[in-house]
Amino acid sequence: MENTIKRSKALFDEGFGCAEAVLMAVAEYKNIQSELIPRIATGLCGGVSKTNGMCGAVSGGVLAISMIYGRNKVEDSRDALNTKTQAFIKEFNEEFGSIACTALSGCDLSTDEGLVKFDKENIHAKCCEFVGEATRSVIKIL
Repeated sequence: MENTIKRSKALFDEGFGCAEAVLMAVAEYKNIQSELIPRIATGLCGGVSKTNGMCGAVSGGVLAISMIYGRNKVEDSRDALNTKTQAFIKEFNEEFGSIACTALSGCDLSTDEGLVKFDKENIHAKCCEFVGEATRSVIKIL
């Protein structure tokens, strides 16, 4: 587990977005390869494309859980997926007090001021911790 957490943080530090890093690390952990990874997660980075939405690390975690427990047919149950996703989101929210990008980062990435603050105050380091903890929580839940 620790190697996967380190891997997600390294991917984030290399320039992949928060959602991409979590999804990629979990996919590697589960030996899943797809040309859709990390592309499928790109729009979820930065609080859903810098719209102040859900934290990208959380969104990446939901994608990772869906990658394992999602359904292929309409008649397939979503119960396991829903239970695991709810547990993941609850755990992250209890740990950090929110699942919203703006609340967690302390800056509004949809504005120039927020982007400057992100760089100036090295909020990347704070977000890297969210990436690592989201990865930890997903691996634990799987």
